[in-house]
Amino acid sequence: MPQATANTSGCTEKVLVVGGTGRLGGLLRLAWARRGREGLIWQSRSGGGDAVFDPLSDPVGYARAATGADVIINLAGTTGGDPAVLAQNRDLALAAVAAAQATGVPHVFLSSSAAVYGRGLTGTHEDAEVAPVSPYGRAKRDMEEAVLDRAVALGVTCLRIGNVAGADQLLGQQHSDGPQMLDICADGRGPRRSYVGPQALAAMIDRMIGAVRAGRRLPDRLNVALEGAVSMDSLLEADGRVWAPRPAQAMTIADLCLDTTLLGRVIGRPARADAGAIVADLRELMPREHARPAGLRSRA
Repeated sequence: MPQATANTSGCTEKVLVVGGTGRLGGLLRLAWARRGREGLIWQSRSGGGDAVFDPLSDPVGYARAATGADVIINLAGTTGGDPAVLAQNRDLALAAVAAAQATGVPHVFLSSSAAVYGRGLTGTHEDAEVAPVSPYGRAKRDMEEAVLDRAVALGVTCLRIGNVAGADQLLGQQHSDGPQMLDICADGRGPRRSYVGPQALAAMIDRMIGAVRAGRRLPDRLNVALEGAVSMDSLLEADGRVWAPRPAQAMTIADLCLDTTLLGRVIGRPARADAGAIVADLRELMPREHARPAGLRSRA
C-alpha cells in the first residue's frame, strides 16, 4: 500500500478513493497520475488496488483502509438496474460515512449527479427543490437524503457532478464504423449539458481537499462542472466523430445547465465550458484509437 505523503506544509496527506475501478475512477486515476498526485489510496474489491475490501460487506477492512485518512472519496455506485441494485448507491454512501465516523476521518466526498435536478424546472442551484425524472436520478437523491440525515459530527459533501467527458454516454462510446446517433432538439441543436473534463475535475477535487485540510466547512451539496453548458453536437464535432441526427424524444431534456456559483465560492470560479477544451482534456489522457474514416464528414 502506498505511504501517505507530505504536502508543502510538511503534514502527511492520505486520501482513500473507493470505487477507483469504474469508468470515472479510471479517468481520475489517469488524471491524478499525470498531475503527479501522491497520497491516494485506491480501493478495489479484488486485486489491482492499494486497499482490497468490499465496502458493503467488509466494514473492518474499510475502517482499516480509512484510518489516518484526511478524506474519503466515494466514487462507487451503480447507474442502472432494478430498484434493489440502484439502492446500492445509498448503501455505499452510508458505508463511507460509517467508516469515517468509526475512524475519525473528518470529511467524506460522495459522487452524486446532476440527474437529481431532472429538468431543472425549479432551478439548478444547490438549494433548489430537486425533481429527478430517471430511476438513477431518484437513487442519487435518495442517497443524498439518507446520508445527510445520518452524518452527525462529520463533514459530508454530495458532489452533484455534471457530465464527465469520457465517463459519459456521448464521448465515452467507442469508435464504430457507422455514425453515432444524436437527438436533435427543436432549436436544431443537440441537448445542452454542463460538462467537465477528467483533468479539470481532478483539479477541482484537489482544491476541495485542500479546503478541508485548511479547516474550511464545505457545503453539504455542491454542483461540480465547468461554467455554462455545451451542446452535444459541438462535442461530437470537436472530437471528429461521424454522427447522424434523429428527432429528440419527448423525454429528452433539451437544456440542463448547473449553477456553479457556490462552486466558485469554494474553489474559485471554474473555467467557461468550451467543447474543444473539454475534448482536449480527455484526449490528453485517452487518445482516440481510430481516426475518422476517410471521405466521411463529421455530420452524416
